[in-house]
Parts: sequence; structure tokens; C-alpha cells
Amino acid sequence: MSAVVAPARYRDVRVGGCLLAEVETRADGTLLLRSTEALGPYPTRLTDRLEHWAREAPDRTFVAKRDASGGWQHVSYGEMLDRARRVGQALLQRGLTAERPVAILSDNDIEHLTLALGAMWAGIPYTPVSPAYSLMSSDHAKLKHVLGTVTPGLVFASDASFAKAIAAALPAHVEVVLTEGSLPDRAATPFSALLAAAPGPEVDAAHAETNPDTIVKFLFTSGSTKDPKGVVNTHRMLCANQQMLRQCLAFLADEPPVLVDWLPWNHTFGGNHNVGLVLYNGGTLYIDEGKPTPKGMADTLRNLREISPTIYFNVPKGFEEIARAMDSDAELRKSLFKRVKAFMFAGAGLAQAVWDKLDRHAEETLGSRVRVITGLGMTETAPSCTFAVGTDIQAGFIGLPAPGVEVKLVPVDDKTEVRFRGPHVMPGYWRNPKATAEAFDDEGFYRSGDAVRFVDPQRPGRGLVFDGRLAEDFKLSSGTFVSVGPLRAKVIAMGAPLVQDCVLAGLNQDDIGLLVVPRLDDCRVLAGLPGEASAADVVGHPTVQAAFQALVDGLWHTGTGSASRIARALVLADRPAIDAGEVTDKGSLSMRCTAAPRPTSSCRRSRPDRSHKGLS
Repeated sequence: MSAVVAPARYRDVRVGGCLLAEVETRADGTLLLRSTEALGPYPTRLTDRLEHWAREAPDRTFVAKRDASGGWQHVSYGEMLDRARRVGQALLQRGLTAERPVAILSDNDIEHLTLALGAMWAGIPYTPVSPAYSLMSSDHAKLKHVLGTVTPGLVFASDASFAKAIAAALPAHVEVVLTEGSLPDRAATPFSALLAAAPGPEVDAAHAETNPDTIVKFLFTSGSTKDPKGVVNTHRMLCANQQMLRQCLAFLADEPPVLVDWLPWNHTFGGNHNVGLVLYNGGTLYIDEGKPTPKGMADTLRNLREISPTIYFNVPKGFEEIARAMDSDAELRKSLFKRVKAFMFAGAGLAQAVWDKLDRHAEETLGSRVRVITGLGMTETAPSCTFAVGTDIQAGFIGLPAPGVEVKLVPVDDKTEVRFRGPHVMPGYWRNPKATAEAFDDEGFYRSGDAVRFVDPQRPGRGLVFDGRLAEDFKLSSGTFVSVGPLRAKVIAMGAPLVQDCVLAGLNQDDIGLLVVPRLDDCRVLAGLPGEASAADVVGHPTVQAAFQALVDGLWHTGTGSASRIARALVLADRPAIDAGEVTDKGSLSMRCTAAPRPTSSCRRSRPDRSHKGLS
């Protein structure tokens, strides 16, 4: 007797804009995809939305952050417009321009957002720089590269913890602004001095002169394969992309969105997608000072117990930690699911096991699931290009193009590269004409370097699946291509929760090797070791070694040939270094990890047990 399985119920939300696509096939095998829905009108400049909401809802909270007492400091739309005009006036008085823009070194806070909007109002570009380049680096090479590329006329940081980086990378004549504290060897302007400026007619005249092509910011890539490149972000890019979002996530128009968000503003997901989504739709942003680590999640969980978001964004590791916490935290489950319309992740693939756990918690709390939305975007496209918004999507799906986005699928060797054209695509890289020319094809499509394939080639309406990065793939000595993206995702999924990340190696070799960065906290728990146990002791513990040996064995036995079998693995005890280019500021491994030899004392080596019948 066959059982009838009822389809899963989902909380009702309105979506659209990326549900249907037209497909055009060319003689050379290239495909073009376009949404069947046209892109609607969007404003001239993103600051038009600040002015709109300051007029329509002046007392509504735009942004909030916890203060020293643990309470929330709120800034309304009306207050933020006044702050932005004041800061814009102060920046104009300093003669700042695109050639001498603003650079912001510190993390997300109200002052950071105020300075960004003030610069935007005055038509002066700004550059949010990864705090890791200042605080986690010893040689400050990437910071020097970024500041050398943009040549800022003013640099902002939250406090004196940035003093060493400022001394190492900033010429003495450049003004430094701090929220609090002072620098030992140079003068610093307090941020309050910028706020004290009285806005005059010149700042509003400067705002009126801005247009869709005015540069808003220089947003640097993470530099996973080369030095970070400064992506020019214009008002047209940001406004068009926010209109795309509003049409794909139609529920954003039903009520002002509420976000509890930590994602860094020096990345396009946090700084363009999420901040822009709040501003464009008149919502409220609660700045979360937590991070997706076992220690840092305490702040995030506290905030989510107190503030119920209407849409929640995180990286896969963050969702993993939240799903785990909800196993024993009913208060968290109740608050998080109270009014959330959708979850959305980016930056990496969400493990299906984590996805399934989120569904189970939602069903137990609501009696229905919460829609999990994903897609594909990048710094060069402001960021969103495709969305998967259906209720039948799985890990790896990236969906169909948003309205206004042209998607070009180009055969490259045995893969398909996805390319993009539309008003959300960058005009180029700042002061890097060579890289700009290389980034576009002869029809003006941005070459993403990402590979995709259809979920079902016979039913293209089901959308696309991410198929790895073309630059990461390599050939074995046999000439067989190794598709790195899917295999890397498999390693992380099978190794959960012990594997943080990995790099596959084997260019021109007979078989595949694996470099593994373990989650040391999870490995300590597995081994029953105290928190102060060294990384070498953790990685060398017999229980941990046995677990990784089992992973390597499993990867070997589930492989179907040389391009999908892991023949050897090194588990690292020493952490990848940002100064060596081994890890990006986002914490993801760079392919450079494979280039530099490591001492064997820092690793634990495993080879698969090949005794399984039928395998050699």
C-alpha cells in the first residue's frame, strides 16, 4: 500500500518577479534568460528614499543599536535626514570629491551609517573597508592597497583600536575622525564635530546635482584570488536593484520590514542589499553586534529573543547556530517565528540538514514552514541577479532572473558560465581599466566566473543551480576536470559540524587532495577537551582523528571516479592567515591556500581506507 504524503504548508507571503522567465536559444548554444515581468520605475538616487520617509514617517525608527546600558539607541528617519545633511555639509567644507573620498575603517554602527548617508547626500563617494584589514592583519597590506587605490581625503574609525593601522597605512596629511578616544601621534577630529555643522543651501544644492550615474561608494571585492578590486557603485545600480528586490519579494510592500542584522557593510550583502532594503521600503534596522561563532552568537540570540524580524538574513553558519539553539530555546523560537515572512542566506550554500531543521522548528512553532529564499548576487551587481523563491527549492538552487536582469548562459569547456547585464551592473572597477575590460564580454555582459546548470534541462522554468566557480576548477593528470564547487559543498555537508571550510587540490596530479580547516570548538566538544586545549591537541586527539578518517573514507567510497574521490587530506591545526592571502576578510578560504607549503606539524594527514569491495 502506498502512503499519501501531504504537501508542506508555508506561511503565506507574496512573491513574484522571478517566477517565470523567457528563454532564447542561440545557434552557438548560448542561452538568454529574462524575467517575464518588466522592471518598474525607481528613484533617481537612493537618498530620495531617505527624504521620502523623513517626510512620510519622520518618527519611525530607521536604525537602532544597543548602547552601553544595554538598551536600544534609536534614530528616526527625520533625525537621520538632519544628521546626513549636517555631515554632508561638513564633508563639503573639506573639499572632498571622488578623487579624495571618505574611507570608513570600522564596523557597523550608527555613526558609520550617518557618515555614509551624509557622504551620499553631498555627492561624495565613500569606501567601507573591512575592519579585518586593520584589526586582524599585522602588515596591513590589504588596507594599504585599498587606501592607495581610493586616496581618501578623510578616514573614519570608531575608536583608537585602529591607531596602529592608521599609522601604518595613512599619510600624515589625511584627516582622521573618531567617534571616541584619540590617537597617540596625530590629531583626530571627533565625530561630534561633523554633526555640529549647520547645513546650508550648498549641501542641498550638491544633493540636487547628483544623478543616477553619481558614484555612491567604492565597494571592494574580497580578494579571494587577486588583490581586492574597487567596484564603482552608482545610484542607478542601488536603486534598480532595490526595485528588483521589491518586485521579487512582494511582501516587502505589505509592511515596513524589520531587520535584526549583523552582516558587515563593507560587503554587498549587508551594506547594499540589507541596508538598502530597509531604506527603500521604510523599515527599521536593528544593528546586531553578534557574529556567527559559538561565542559571538550570544548577542545575536539575545537580540532575536527581544526583536522579532519580518525577514531574516544570515550566512549559513549563522543559520546553523540559530537552528541548534532553537533545539532547547522555546523563547527564541517563539520570537523568531512570530512575524518572519522569509529567511534568506548568501555567501555560501546552506546545508540541507540545517534547512530541514529550520523547517522542523517552524512547523512545531507555527504549524507551517517559513519560506527560505536564496539566489545569486555579487559585488559587481549591487548585488542581486537571480532569486529562488518557490516552496520546492533546495540547497544550491539560485532560481531565475529578477525583473530587469538579462542572464546569458555561455558554454565554457564542460561547464556553463552565467553572465549578467542590466541597470544594476557596475560601470567598472575604480582606477583599473584593464580589469574592467576583462570583466565584460563583447555584448556588455558581466562575466561572473560562476558556473550554473538547470535544475531540470527539460523544464528550465524550475530555475538554475549553482555549479561552482570556473576559476576554482582544475584538471587532473588524466585530463579530467574536477568540479570544485559541488565537491567542496559535499565535503562540508558530510563533515558537519567538524568542517568549517576546505580547499581541493590536485592540479595536474593523479588524484584529489583536500586541505581542511576544522571547527575547533566542535572538535573540542567531540573530544571532551576543555576550552583552553590547544589547536594541535584538539586536531591530534584520537577521537577527532577517527572522525576525520571516517570522513575521508566516506568521501572515497561515495565517489564515482577520480574527479569525485578524495585521495588524501590534511587537517590544519594552525589557522589560515589573512596576511598570507590564505583567507579573505569574510573568513572564507582562498585558493592561495593550495600554493604555500605547510609544515607537517601543523596538520593531520588522512588517506582513505580503500579496502571496500570493488574499489582500488
